[in-house]
Amino acid sequence: MARPRQHVPEALHAQVMAACDAWLQDRPAHALSLRALAREVGCAPSTLLKLYGSFGNLLQHANIETLARLRTVVEPLTEGTLPERQLRALALAYWQFAQREPFRWQLLFDYPLAQEGELDQRQTDMIEALFLRVETSLKQYQPALGDLEARRLGRTLWGSVHGLVQLGLNERLGYWQGQQLEVPELLEQLLSTILDGLRQRSDSA
Repeated sequence: MARPRQHVPEALHAQVMAACDAWLQDRPAHALSLRALAREVGCAPSTLLKLYGSFGNLLQHANIETLARLRTVVEPLTEGTLPERQLRALALAYWQFAQREPFRWQLLFDYPLAQEGELDQRQTDMIEALFLRVETSLKQYQPALGDLEARRLGRTLWGSVHGLVQLGLNERLGYWQGQQLEVPELLEQLLSTILDGLRQRSDSA
């Protein structure tokens, strides 16, 4: 039975996001096209352009879906545990998410984010919320941290976590005695170094 050619916008958007998800399960975003998505959902490419304005905006909605998925993964990790455990759990969850969703991850970081308008604001708010979880855990661990210092340290720490995750995905971390260096072990070393430094700050106060 042929698919209907007319859709209400909400239903069409859900179908488009589902089609993007199916594609990104095992294929890279750079191979995706407006025509391919239109064919998957049973509408004309012009219908998708009318709904999203551009193919770029459509991909930005897919990035919002990715950020929402990441949020659902990390939210439970910052509840009811010690701050150092929160930070370790967040870093490991970040790595595991990238492993599970490599093509979504690639789209999120290889494709420029929205630069203006409602899409830009939604993405900015979601990214800031993720950073805030890191900053909050750091301040709980070391209450002497000021707001600006926690903000800078949170981004420094997470930039380092992200770099290790990206290198791990690309298998660019190198080897030791014939064995490939593993991302979880390097994340643990990174977190231990940062947390030890913050703890020594308390000890010397």
